[in-house]
Amino acid sequence: MIQPAQLSRAAGTLGLTDRPVMLHASLRSFAAPLNGGAHALLEALLARGCTVMVPAFTGHHFGVPPPPGMRPARNGVDYAALPDGEPGGSDGPVYDAGCGLVNPSMGVLPATLIGRPDAVRGRHPLNSFAAAGPQAAGLIATQSPADVYGPIRELAGREGAILLIGTGLDRMTALHLAEQRAGRRLFLRWARGDDGRVSMVEVGSCSAGFPRLEPVLGPFARTATVGASSWRAYPAKEVIDAATRAIAADQGITHCPDRGCLACRDSIAGGPVGPHM
Repeated sequence: MIQPAQLSRAAGTLGLTDRPVMLHASLRSFAAPLNGGAHALLEALLARGCTVMVPAFTGHHFGVPPPPGMRPARNGVDYAALPDGEPGGSDGPVYDAGCGLVNPSMGVLPATLIGRPDAVRGRHPLNSFAAAGPQAAGLIATQSPADVYGPIRELAGREGAILLIGTGLDRMTALHLAEQRAGRRLFLRWARGDDGRVSMVEVGSCSAGFPRLEPVLGPFARTATVGASSWRAYPAKEVIDAATRAIAADQGITHCPDRGCLACRDSIAGGPVGPHM
């Protein structure tokens, strides 16, 4: 069984003490029971003085179909394939940071963090971030429906780190900020505002091709092992800057293995054209 002391030692080895950390973790990667589960992992980092930030996305719960007047071209969406329905109708939920929901695919860690009484969560209706720890409020305050990756910019500005526990670069959400800085417009999706009206908000693209950035980003990683789980910690600012340069030099570098991927095609071409937010 993996004990909390092992988690704390690994965090110290990676130089994470007293730093804000964006965490992506697979508990299955330990290949052994983790004493205390996701809660123990969060507590081990918080006890080191870390502020822990995670993606806590809710597109599954709060996304709505696009109204006809809000359908920009080159947006990673085949509008002709959308199901019939009443796009942009008056029914449907409005996101609230206290909703307690995350997409089922996000895993147990974000669900555990947002359940904490000290958790702070962003206002983006589809791609919110959540954090706990001494710098949580400052990180999350930078996010709004019109600025999805504000918390990642803030993380980098505070000399924060990105920690991958048993996961690959395809889970590194911060690389979407690098795409944006490299000249791509973020994709636009649809959600209801506080007034119940449908509006467009920015979201990221396909991330399945991000492992192709490994030769560029690998040298920045500090590594540790806990049980069977491989931990990799990256300095956020340096990694985002390096990825931005690599993407700007070769937009095709992030294309996923599916050569017909619509999201990759449209993102690499520059992202949406047409109606803006």
